[in-house]
Amino acid sequence: MSTVDPADFARVMARVPTPVTVVTTVDPGGRRWGFTASSFSSLSLDPTLVLVCPARTASCHDAFVSADRFLVNVLASGQAGVAGAFARPGADKFTRSPMEPREFGLPGLADATARIACALHDVLDGGDHSILVGRVEAVWTSDAEPLVYYNRLFTRPGGSPALASSA
Repeated sequence: MSTVDPADFARVMARVPTPVTVVTTVDPGGRRWGFTASSFSSLSLDPTLVLVCPARTASCHDAFVSADRFLVNVLASGQAGVAGAFARPGADKFTRSPMEPREFGLPGLADATARIACALHDVLDGGDHSILVGRVEAVWTSDAEPLVYYNRLFTRPGGSPALASSA
């Protein structure tokens, strides 16, 4: 049992800058799913693995833990609006989004900083989240400056506020 207060832990972790990603998949029925995640990291070079962690309470959770593939869109600094749209529960997040089929036909952003297409390698227990381990099958990069989440704000690596774009 942890002796650290969850509110204190959340406050400390807010001070750790993280990349902002929107992770997408398509279920067997053709429905698109997506969520905003700052819990994303590289895991291994051999084999090439990444991890991303959806909340167990998210409406998209079951779609991701049973997916064959998923796509990690690393957002560019002007895409804070996209991050906000995919962080909200409820309505179809793809209705007004700039997502279009990319690697393996998965929904992706043409102007992201990077895209990482993965096959689901494993699903691990992460407490109130699941840990999706993805085996990297394709990558794409651009020169776009990344969006960073720091101190509960979307920002740029240099610390200036990020510009919101339409979702």
